[in-house]
Parts: sequence; structure tokens; C-alpha cells
Amino acid sequence: MNQRLPSDCESSTRVPVRTLEETSSSWLASVAEEIPVAFRYNGFPHAVMMATPQDLRDFALGFSRSEDIIAGLSDVSGIAIQRSADGITIDLTLLGPALHRYLAGRRVRLLRGHTSCGLCGVEDLGDIESKPLTLGPPTALNPDAISSATAALRDLQPLSRLTRCAHASAWVDIQGELVAVREDVGRHNSLDKLIGALMSGNTSVNEGFCLITSRCSFEMVQKAAMAGLATLVSVGAPTAFAVRMAESAGLALYALSRDGQAVQFAGQAPRDTCSEKSADLNLQSRLAL
Repeated sequence: MNQRLPSDCESSTRVPVRTLEETSSSWLASVAEEIPVAFRYNGFPHAVMMATPQDLRDFALGFSRSEDIIAGLSDVSGIAIQRSADGITIDLTLLGPALHRYLAGRRVRLLRGHTSCGLCGVEDLGDIESKPLTLGPPTALNPDAISSATAALRDLQPLSRLTRCAHASAWVDIQGELVAVREDVGRHNSLDKLIGALMSGNTSVNEGFCLITSRCSFEMVQKAAMAGLATLVSVGAPTAFAVRMAESAGLALYALSRDGQAVQFAGQAPRDTCSEKSADLNLQSRLAL
């Protein structure tokens, strides 16, 4: 599986910019593209997400997996991608049980998924479901593997390097080698694309960890757990909801401190919060928020 993103002229564009100094200068700056991507299943409209138009097949598979629409590649017989002046439409053809489940649980909804949105399409608090998940045992992490993967990831984010506005999600093996990297202006989208890439490459996720360059809110934990990724390392700190969800799912959750140390938030025995209050306060001052 390729670590680097494929070259795609649609992932960014150049726009004229200028400085505000008295001796103003101007040049062409690269900015990431963000366009509507509509998902349809067997012709039925499901969602419209704002995303970077690259790795679309990976996006289709990963989104479908993290939304619990499919369980694997065998649930999909075809993926058609159509481009128009309005955006991109991805039509997936579901098979057998997956199609039956989708039609049985389908509700008519038109949602617009902004890149910062984590509850797109949810209409009521009762719709925030925490489905029981059975994850394999999390990988015992070596701090050196996390450090080397984090350092190597910087060189495998061409869109971020070009535009400074893209998130990345990566799968890292037990030795700290990057197996796959996907980028997008949306952090959720980058993780969906990574999940799809792992599915397409038939990559085993029994050993290794997922590394994300964004903050870790609950939906990042949810997506990782749905895809069977039992260990998640986030460059940014997690939310309390993310920690609770990780504990519930049996997912090992780490975040990097300001000095680059991996701090475990979930996947261990519950802590005595009263006796460790002062330690927690000290930790929060070190976290890379």
C-alpha cells in the first residue's frame, strides 16, 4: 500500500494573495479544495459531506464502514463516482444482508456534513448511539515507535505541507513504520479514508496503531472502534466523552504531551480521580492542545 497520497490536481488550487505591509507583495498561494461529496446507496441519497476530492474510493469504503453500513468489501458490488459542476456523487451498490439492513433502517435525511461537524444528521439526543463493540486486545506500544512514526508522518503529508490546512490519519505497524497515510481538510474524512485504504489493502489491524494529527473527539474514537482499530494515538488531547467512549469500547487511547510523551487516557484500570487530582492538573498543563 502506498504511504503517500496520489498526485491529484483537484486536491488544491492556487489563489492570489498579498501582504498588508506598506511595501505590499503578492503571490499565488496553494489552498486545499473542499467540495460537496454526496453518498448514495443503491440510488438512495444518504449524506453530503464536505471533503477534499482525492482518495474517493477509500472515502466511500471507510465512511460506509464507520457508519456501520457495511462490514467488509464483500458487502459492496460496485462504486460509481460521478463529477459535476455541483460536486461529486459516490454511488455504492450494496449486496444481500447489507442492503437489507440499510433499507430496513433507512430514514429519509438530507444532511450537510461540515468538516468540523461530529454529529452530522443527528436529529435528537437519543440518536447518539453507543453500540456494543468487541475489539481485539490493544497493541502494547513502544514509545520509540510512536516518536518515529510521528516524525516520519510530517514528510508524508503533501497536502498539509502545501496548504497548511489538512489533517492526516495513518496506520502504523508495531515497529513504528507507516503503512498507510490519508489526508483531508476534515479530520473525520481523513480517518474514513484511512479505514477504506486498510480495507482495500486487506491490511491486518491486529497489531499496530492508528495515529491522527487532530484533536480526539468522540467520533474519532467511534470510527476507529467501528473499524476494529483497538489502539488510537492522537497528537491533540481527547475530550472527556472520547475517553469514556474509548473505555466503553475497550480501545486504548493515547495523546501526545507538549514534550512528545505518549500519555494513556483509556484502556487501563480506572484511576482514583480524587487522589490523582493534582497529577491530572499538572498533566493538563503539558498536553498539546
